[in-house]
Amino acid sequence: MSEAVKSFSQRARADKAWWLAGALVVIGVVYPFVVDSLQAIPLIGDFVPRTGSMVVMLVVTMMALGLNVVVGYAGLLDLGYVAFYAAGAYVAGWLASVQFEDINFHFLSKGGGEAGIHISMWLVLIVAGVFTTVVGIAIGLPTLRLRGDYLAIVTLGFGEIVPQFVRNADNVGGFNLTNGTFGIAPIDSLGFGSFVFRQQSNKDDLYYWTAIGLLLFTVFCCIRLRDSRLGRAWIAIREDETAAAAMGVPLMRTKTWSYAIGAFFGGVAGAFYASYKAGAFPADFFFNFSIFLLCMVILGGMGSIWGVFLGGMILGYLNIEGLSTIGARVQDAGLNFDPTKYQFGIYGAIIVTMMLFRPTGLIPERRHKIELEEGVHDTPFYDVQTEGTLTDRDPSDD
Repeated sequence: MSEAVKSFSQRARADKAWWLAGALVVIGVVYPFVVDSLQAIPLIGDFVPRTGSMVVMLVVTMMALGLNVVVGYAGLLDLGYVAFYAAGAYVAGWLASVQFEDINFHFLSKGGGEAGIHISMWLVLIVAGVFTTVVGIAIGLPTLRLRGDYLAIVTLGFGEIVPQFVRNADNVGGFNLTNGTFGIAPIDSLGFGSFVFRQQSNKDDLYYWTAIGLLLFTVFCCIRLRDSRLGRAWIAIREDETAAAAMGVPLMRTKTWSYAIGAFFGGVAGAFYASYKAGAFPADFFFNFSIFLLCMVILGGMGSIWGVFLGGMILGYLNIEGLSTIGARVQDAGLNFDPTKYQFGIYGAIIVTMMLFRPTGLIPERRHKIELEEGVHDTPFYDVQTEGTLTDRDPSDD
């Protein structure tokens, strides 16, 4: 009977979660229609983000979910995730701009007389994801044999190499690959035939709905991966890599899959954001961005999909609009304080506070929460041997 009650409780909890997710999707879809009304509300209206800001928040949340596959699922500390973001953005620049003006190649894109390579941005998103997957495999194969701090240092190095490369690859053997510090612009817009998003008056709304679709796809993939055989192998490696290897989990192949899949989502998000911003610029790809995404994962709860979603939206909002709005309110009150000057200090304070009072994150993963709150109640091997010796001892031997 207890098993039936437990099963019913689990189904009810799952149904509740899906109803909540469906409600969030509906609210998200209708948001552009009500944002003006929300911003007109006294006191809280100034804190309601614009639709354009929501696009950026959704993009960084998508990247945080991709990083969560690496850090939260497989337990691999990756400090160079910005490299995949940069790679995806520059793939969009190469395949949907006038960067290579000596070539005139168009495929499923508007017009035909414009110089350069112009492939449909919908295909470019896929190509960017595949390209960054290959880059993730290429980076992962030589580095994922390392563990812990050593892996973090190596990934940090790759995260620094890629931005430096794109800044200085304007003359690679006489060939302008990335246009140096000026970046690649303009990059083609998303659209359907002659209907181009960037030419519409509701451009932000169209990109916003597209970003919701990409984020839902990312969430769906993360859920399916978590519950798959590969996801269970990732969790086994995260919990105890030595025990996982002893049980037959192929460490290198499994780790590389996590790195490649996380890179895929980073590449798609980078290409999408480059299209929205109409350019790929080296100034966007600093090491601090990798730390920013990692803060989202830690704040929401490592390994928790909905936790990372919440953490990404919160920190994304603070970074885009929140801190500047709070600063304006503080200065209106007569205080000379601008929180945007101390944004990473504020993020650091948030993370330290979370580690002190809620180390599992805002919405913790169930397994991780049980481990931290209840612990493991195994009897130490020494105590087992001692108890057995005292119990089995014959008193007549004294």
